[in-house]
Amino acid sequence: MLDTLAHHWPEYLMEAGLLGCFMLSACLFGTLLGHPDSPVVRHFQVPFLRRVAMGIAMGLTGIALIYSPWGQQSGAHMNPATTLTFFLRGKVAAWDAIFYILAQFAGGVAGVAVSRALLRDWLRHTSVNHVVTMPGRYGVTVAWAAELAIAFVMMFVVLYASNDNVLTPYTGFIAGALVALYITFEAPLSGMSLNPARTFGSALVARHWKSIWIYLTAPIAGMFLASAMYATLPTHNHVYCAKLDHCNDRRCIFRCEFDRLRK
Repeated sequence: MLDTLAHHWPEYLMEAGLLGCFMLSACLFGTLLGHPDSPVVRHFQVPFLRRVAMGIAMGLTGIALIYSPWGQQSGAHMNPATTLTFFLRGKVAAWDAIFYILAQFAGGVAGVAVSRALLRDWLRHTSVNHVVTMPGRYGVTVAWAAELAIAFVMMFVVLYASNDNVLTPYTGFIAGALVALYITFEAPLSGMSLNPARTFGSALVARHWKSIWIYLTAPIAGMFLASAMYATLPTHNHVYCAKLDHCNDRRCIFRCEFDRLRK
């Protein structure tokens, strides 16, 4: 454990920093597009249009973080469900998985905490409420199923694209596009979490734990199911590495076979 920590601590800090930056962006745009006193809300009162804008903002945030130097080195999981899936596929060592997950939860909390210090009452307002994720008007069953579905699609697409010789450079763009679509169309069903650490960060700072079990279980179940489905493909079912962007010269701490893909 200590040897792993001594050698891989930069990647752990990067993972925390990446999700922290993502949550800072989510809080900033969530306030801009959700608070009733925001000039954007006053001029664009149609919720769907604001969701489109939020989706674009967060999709671009995700893309920027994945292809940032930190994302290129850590692999830009930013999500415990992603890390656990790659762990089950044998690409992430046990202690790396543990430290990644701890870092992701810490980063999620830190991002929301910093946002609260900056935005204060704006972020606390009931219309924003620390961008917590909550089930929509169809209830918890639909919310859980929706989270399962979006996690399944995200992981299946990431696995396919990142292990395809042609698509692998574009994996981050594809993932960002899915985030944008999910926020636009799926958010009314579950709040669009996709990420246990993302939801936990908002819940802890807001002290809002209603239905949090949905967001701690459904994304993991969905991604595990996607991994199992990917493994059944007759061809193109191998996982070469756990990075979302491997087309760079940054070091890789995973059980990496990426050179085999590029041959």
